[in-house]
Amino acid sequence: MSYFTLILLCLYCLKTTSQSINNDFTFELIHRDSFKSPFYNSTQTEIQKVFNEVQRSINRANYINKEFSPTKNKFEFSLPYEYVGQYLMSYSIGTPPFKVYAFLDTGSNLIWHQCKPCNICYNQTSPIFNPSKSSSYQNIPCSSRSCKTMAYASCSYGRDKCEYTLDYGHGTKTHGDLIMETLTLESTSGSIVSFPKIVIGCGHTNTQGFEYNGKSSGIVGLGKGPTSIIKQLGSLTDDKFSYCLIVNEFYNISNLSSKLNFGDVAVVSGDKVVSTPMVKIFGNQQKDYYYLTLKAFSVGKKRIKYKGFKREGTNASTNNIIIDSGTSVSRLPRRVFHKLESTVKKMVKLKPFPDPTDSFSLCYNTTSKKQNFPVITAHFSGADVKLDTKGVFNTILKGIECFVFRPHDDGLGIFGSLAQTNHLIGYDLKNNIVSFKPTDCTKY
Repeated sequence: MSYFTLILLCLYCLKTTSQSINNDFTFELIHRDSFKSPFYNSTQTEIQKVFNEVQRSINRANYINKEFSPTKNKFEFSLPYEYVGQYLMSYSIGTPPFKVYAFLDTGSNLIWHQCKPCNICYNQTSPIFNPSKSSSYQNIPCSSRSCKTMAYASCSYGRDKCEYTLDYGHGTKTHGDLIMETLTLESTSGSIVSFPKIVIGCGHTNTQGFEYNGKSSGIVGLGKGPTSIIKQLGSLTDDKFSYCLIVNEFYNISNLSSKLNFGDVAVVSGDKVVSTPMVKIFGNQQKDYYYLTLKAFSVGKKRIKYKGFKREGTNASTNNIIIDSGTSVSRLPRRVFHKLESTVKKMVKLKPFPDPTDSFSLCYNTTSKKQNFPVITAHFSGADVKLDTKGVFNTILKGIECFVFRPHDDGLGIFGSLAQTNHLIGYDLKNNIVSFKPTDCTKY
């Protein structure tokens, strides 16, 4: 083999390795109550843990549905940031890389975190990113197209810097500079991948309401908007991501990590895969959620028709439910919930047991008698998804298993993370489909 041929071969191998890293990578997702989480609290009782998670889901649902209220300001929300997510991921920003933890959120777009200098910052217990110490930090000028087209962006007074403002209501805001920075991610395989010139919100003013998140620096938006991480990495990930969420029993959060995949490895294929279309929303500012069409639930062979509420910019029979990783407990219209719950009650032979946490309306004591709960299937358009029993009848305290859905009186349904557990769920933003494959996520 000639020297020239050897050089070409080496260059080809290097290129192939680089493409493999850039198009095929998996990251760790940490549940906020896991032992690995910076939020882990060894003094928290089991009942407190259940109450807090359910309360986060309630507030999250209120936040999402508030956005469709015709009386609210277009970009004003009403949810304290505490309730944004259930899963954390770590990543690094800047050069040299500066490690941070942030909540992953399929219902948000912008990647943002606290930055020095702080005009007003919540008490972040981990170090705060200082952009002046990063050689890759770049401000986005007011004249840029991105600054002019982003709904939450504005031009600063007296300086040529693009700024952002996100208002969560009740005095809770984050405001700062929109910047371009290097984002570095570490794959579970040990591969480290850096992405230059990613648009990030550098928050210098973060007012009241964020104090519950002192161990987190911000959020990573995984929505469909142009500044979300999946859209910004689009050319490398082919607009595809997937995740596999481990079943977490309320009283015993697993120390295992869930997985988030980008690119080629995010493709969900093989036996038992079913897919449903994402529904596009037009004429409404909240078009960046992942809307699906749910037609019915089945409890065993008993089918219960599902119909959502008609709200501004939505259709009650098509885009009637949101799939959301940031909400753990699924929320259903009250009439659907009661039909579903009463059907379950008829099929389970045990006597209902009062929930000691006062969070769920249907629970059973299985300490003395093991119960085989009925299989519940969610019938999406074109996709029948058999839900993992532990994600529907969850152990909230040892021996106490509850039907972990909740009703609400108004708004869109939310298909939460508990109902998604032990499924590999893939999002293909090019073809606008969501795919489901039953998977033991502890072995994935």
